[in-house]
Amino acid sequence: MLFLYLVPSLGLLALLYTWLRSGWVSRQDAGDERMRTIASYIADGAIAFLKAEYRVLTLFGLIASAFLFYLGSTGEKSSPVIVLAFIIGAVFSALAGFIGMKIATKANVRTAQAARTSLSKALSVSFSGGSVMGMGVAGLAVLGLGSLFIVFYQLFVVSKGGGANGIEMETALEVLTGFSLGAESIALFARVGGGIYTKAADVGADLVGKVEAGIPEDDPRNPATIADNVGDNVGDVAGMGADLFGSYVATILATMVLGREVVATNDQFNGLSPILLPMVIAGVGIVASLVGILLVRVQEGGNVQAALNFGNYASVIVSGIASFFIIRWMLPVGTLVIGRPGAAPFTATDVFYAVVVGLVVGTLMSIITEYYTAMGKRPVNSIVQQSSTGHATTVIGGLAVGMESTVLPIIVLAAGIILSYQFAGLYGVAIAAAGMMATTAMQLAIDAFGPIADNAGGIAEMSELPKEVRERTDILDAVGNTTAATGKGFAIASAALTSLALFAAFMGTANISVIDISNARVLAGLFVGAMIPFIFSALAISAVGRAAMAMVQEVRRQFREIPGIMEGTGRPEYEKCVAISTSAAIREMMLPGAIALIVPVLIGFTLGPEVLGGTLAGVTVSGVLMAMFQSNAGGAWDNAKKSFEKGVLIDGVMVYKGSEQHKASVTGDTVGDPFKDTSGPSMNILIKLMSIVSLVIAPHIAAPGGATRSLTPALSVPKTELGAHQGVRFASYTPVKEGLNTKF
Repeated sequence: MLFLYLVPSLGLLALLYTWLRSGWVSRQDAGDERMRTIASYIADGAIAFLKAEYRVLTLFGLIASAFLFYLGSTGEKSSPVIVLAFIIGAVFSALAGFIGMKIATKANVRTAQAARTSLSKALSVSFSGGSVMGMGVAGLAVLGLGSLFIVFYQLFVVSKGGGANGIEMETALEVLTGFSLGAESIALFARVGGGIYTKAADVGADLVGKVEAGIPEDDPRNPATIADNVGDNVGDVAGMGADLFGSYVATILATMVLGREVVATNDQFNGLSPILLPMVIAGVGIVASLVGILLVRVQEGGNVQAALNFGNYASVIVSGIASFFIIRWMLPVGTLVIGRPGAAPFTATDVFYAVVVGLVVGTLMSIITEYYTAMGKRPVNSIVQQSSTGHATTVIGGLAVGMESTVLPIIVLAAGIILSYQFAGLYGVAIAAAGMMATTAMQLAIDAFGPIADNAGGIAEMSELPKEVRERTDILDAVGNTTAATGKGFAIASAALTSLALFAAFMGTANISVIDISNARVLAGLFVGAMIPFIFSALAISAVGRAAMAMVQEVRRQFREIPGIMEGTGRPEYEKCVAISTSAAIREMMLPGAIALIVPVLIGFTLGPEVLGGTLAGVTVSGVLMAMFQSNAGGAWDNAKKSFEKGVLIDGVMVYKGSEQHKASVTGDTVGDPFKDTSGPSMNILIKLMSIVSLVIAPHIAAPGGATRSLTPALSVPKTELGAHQGVRFASYTPVKEGLNTKF
């Protein structure tokens, strides 16, 4: 029991860092009065949106809690306590987003002021803000999951004299699933709502400000510029924070559920080692991320991207080394792990290899995404060159890059799935995802620094700071665009592996051994599942389009009716643009969110678990591809546009910002905005949330019969023989009928 407290203690360590670093950022110079005023507009707009969003989500939470209470009161392996886990998960998810947004709205103006001194100082402030969010998200996830596991283990297992592989532990993990459901539900609405908000403002500001009026980005004369900067915080910070909080929790939980189905012959923790291992890896990943964060440094004139990559790779390496010793400690040499009937046994060393596979897959996904979205690389340069022949070819070029960008990541993912399965079966796939997510705090720190730098550039422009200040913030912003894209790539990869682990857990809980696509109903479910990401994307993108139309009309009205606005003597009505984005986001986020929650329930209870399994397979494959395509296409369009700020060589002539080619690139970026910041990133939450909902209802729709997955090795094997485990024979498992159930 003392060991169980290690995990939440590491979560508290992360929150202690969050508190200390947040205080450091708050003590930095916030600039002159004009800078502070503009920053207050952004902060007030962000808080207003979150308050409006959380009021709606509170109502949703009450409805979902009533449904979960009903399920928990009727299921043999469930409990009404699942409602408590759901509420805590939802609150922690919302809190994770709020912490990130709060520090981002403090760090933005302080980054702008720091950029007056040096690039190094500006990076220090902006990355510190990002690290507060990253460590806060990881800390809340590990603290919440670890603490609830202790409570539910005592309540459902210890008090009833159950074991690590019995029905009591299955009930405890089923109730713990509510924590993940609450986290992912809030994440979906936060991601979709924040994405609609930010892109409605961004598209409206670009189309009227840049293209029609010919004024720079973040010009204070543009009425939509404050809403645009607010959107960076509610979408790319609060939304992303809630997103990766949900991924983090879902990955750990899926591995724990699958861990209950395996038995270790030399377990040092009373049968709990396979269940506890993913939580411990996540906790130690916090320490590894902290090491990486402290190593991020850059000298004046240095390479910001290289500094961030160095910190990231350091955290991955430290996490891998730490995982080796953790696995050796919890599953000592000589341990043989036995999974489901018919599955090959595996060793502790195999489990470590699966973790390494996850770390490598996550790193490769980031590298590949950076290649397809970074300035100066072939994909972005191809879009720049196609801008010379107009807006249409720019859009065509970006679509082609996005589609091409799915090839290498899918090959990497497929190889990762095969390798991790070869090492440790389905538990290996899940533990690979847990290994990948171990450095989530570092990934989020890198990701969140980008919107902070973007806001800093906007504040510098609106405050009319010296030219070199904007040049420094633009360097950070350009890197931030790439890190945002790589962060999305990391989130998509984790979602794919997590969904596969959740899918396996669902099949086990629902007593399904195979998904037979020769069954017409299952095949129909597969097609329906593959369709869902498309209709989800359509709803999200059209919502951005409608909100952007309202924004464009409002900006045009203000340019037309407010005297002196273009001369800088008239003050734009920023608050009206903020109100348009807020109301549109709240209104439009409901239907896409409802799809993810309602579809699994309808299919599961009407057509059964096997058809629902087919639906999950379809939505996972289709959703991962759509996420990669949209996120990478949008990121490539964005950096193609930014390439013109330093000048690009087209047909032997240097072309700069303000040219016709640049205007074509602005169109591409505008098309890509809802791709990369609304529908694309929402895909990974969609596929995870549908899997989690299915896992929650699985005991209530389970097929009759099936195996209870409480397995015990039928033969004691001397440790000296375990090294060559493939040659060791085990007695067969004999099924014994007990009513509608089958035990082994």
